[in-house]
Amino acid sequence: MNKQAFWSWLPRLFHSFSLKQRIWFTFVIFITVGLVATGSIAYLIASKEIQRNAMQSSQDTVNQSAQIVNERLKNIGTAVRALMFSDAFKQLMKDVQNKDSSSYFKSLTSLQYVFSQVKFNDSMIESILIATPIGDFYPTSSVRNNANSFYQSDMFKQFQLMKRGFWSKGHVDPFFTGNQRVISLVAEGVSEDSYIRNESTNVYVVINVKEDDIRDLFMENLTDPNKHYYFVDSQGEDINYADRTQDRTFMQRPDFVEQLSDDSKGSFFYRDSDRKDYLVNYARLDVKDDWMIVGIQAKDNLLAKLNGIKQATTYVTIGFIVVSLFITNNLTLLLLKPLFRLQKLMKRVEDNDLDVRFESVYQDEVSQVGFRFNRMLDEIKQLIADVKNRERDKRKAEIKALSAQMDPHFFYNTLNTIYCKSVLGENDDVNEMILALSNMFQLSLSGGRDLITLADEVDHVRQYMAIQQRSYENLFVFQLDVEPELQACLVPKIMIQPLIENSILHGFKDIKTGGEIQLTARADGDWLHITAEDNGHGLVPELLRQSLLHPTTSKHGYALRNIYTRLQLYYGTEQRMEITTNEWGGARIDLWLPRYEKEEDFHGPTS
Repeated sequence: MNKQAFWSWLPRLFHSFSLKQRIWFTFVIFITVGLVATGSIAYLIASKEIQRNAMQSSQDTVNQSAQIVNERLKNIGTAVRALMFSDAFKQLMKDVQNKDSSSYFKSLTSLQYVFSQVKFNDSMIESILIATPIGDFYPTSSVRNNANSFYQSDMFKQFQLMKRGFWSKGHVDPFFTGNQRVISLVAEGVSEDSYIRNESTNVYVVINVKEDDIRDLFMENLTDPNKHYYFVDSQGEDINYADRTQDRTFMQRPDFVEQLSDDSKGSFFYRDSDRKDYLVNYARLDVKDDWMIVGIQAKDNLLAKLNGIKQATTYVTIGFIVVSLFITNNLTLLLLKPLFRLQKLMKRVEDNDLDVRFESVYQDEVSQVGFRFNRMLDEIKQLIADVKNRERDKRKAEIKALSAQMDPHFFYNTLNTIYCKSVLGENDDVNEMILALSNMFQLSLSGGRDLITLADEVDHVRQYMAIQQRSYENLFVFQLDVEPELQACLVPKIMIQPLIENSILHGFKDIKTGGEIQLTARADGDWLHITAEDNGHGLVPELLRQSLLHPTTSKHGYALRNIYTRLQLYYGTEQRMEITTNEWGGARIDLWLPRYEKEEDFHGPTS
């Protein structure tokens, strides 16, 4: 690519980005060039001085931690001497010299206050044990592990070899339960007589210090994540447990240990087998000069972490980035505000809010897109309204078709019955049946409405029962119980009569007399609960429920399927129909319908 082609390609690439990206990219280039130039010059001038100051700072930190640990251990030693100077301890020493164990519990009790004072003065103390030939003395708040005697322990053997008090390395406390890791101070108990005669008392005081507290103490000021600090002896072995990292590979190397000189403090650079340099700082403890705190830090991290110039450059970079982001953000918002507003409107449309509209006093390109968006919403809203109207009309047609199917064949049977009774001269029955049939036609038509009051529907059932009781004389009796306050509730027409017809045609099919039909309507909270039951032959609820869910061409259960389908069209899921067998062995059908008194309460007008 030649020079001319490159300069023609670069603008095309730049303009292929979004406007927001181009603004951001310009500011990034500006900030980067300024920071690189300033930071490089400053770093070259000050890097040497920064390295020296960082090394001194690291050494001061190690020295300070060593001093803190040293002072704390000295205080614990002072606490041991204070314990030995207490009256309770002096009396204990007299009992030991006299080999008098009769006052054991009295001495144990009197020492409790001394123990409490010692532990109160230094919270790092975990437990205290005074081992004597007449018994062990310890705070009663601690649980003694009687299986381990001090006189059979490694600490006792070490004291016999050293002939003086000492601090032990970290270990699990063998004298008390709990498996607490501790560092122990072992000292021989002394009395005035034994001190003058310089003889052994065979009494030993063991102070157990929490190992975690020791570690927390010397790590209190050592929080740099790029440095590793260890509490070790002159051979590089841990005084307390520690989480070793990769520098553990050279902590105990002879060439590394040799550089830990006998001086109280010092520092040196150590190169490992990977030829990586580390800065090592150490400081010994006065209370036990074999112990020291060692700090290890990679030289690269030392320069990177303590480099003030780089830190200042970082702050400047962050400052410029914050300013550029602020300017870029506001500038982008100013330029793209109409698009963002249009985007929010589109998200509301995704949530089915079609009433939103884009508004703008400008006539720019973005505003033109917004106005076209408004027109699109108007068209979508109109299309949805058309679909809803068609669906409503379709639902009306389905309801009317199902209702028409319920114009029962019993009308034909009724007319035949009227004719037979007329021939036989039973004019009274004929007159009543014709009047009832006329009323039924009037209620069935119901002025073209699909929803009628429960009172009209019950009246329709009464007219139907008047006809059927004339057609099937002495076959059954009918009981009706409707709560008065439910009379105004709206229900789909011809919804109850098929339930009664089902009982007559199927329940009483092979009987001549003794049939009973009960129809009740009760309020059940916000529901209208309608129950129709008989004492006929009954039915098989499982088969009928299957036929409701999976319709077939069978005429068995046709009327119930018709009612079930119409209920779904009217109420959707806000209805329930249950088919069971009652205590007489007959059929029982329960309907739960919402208590509506206005057509507007339904999913939509149905008349």
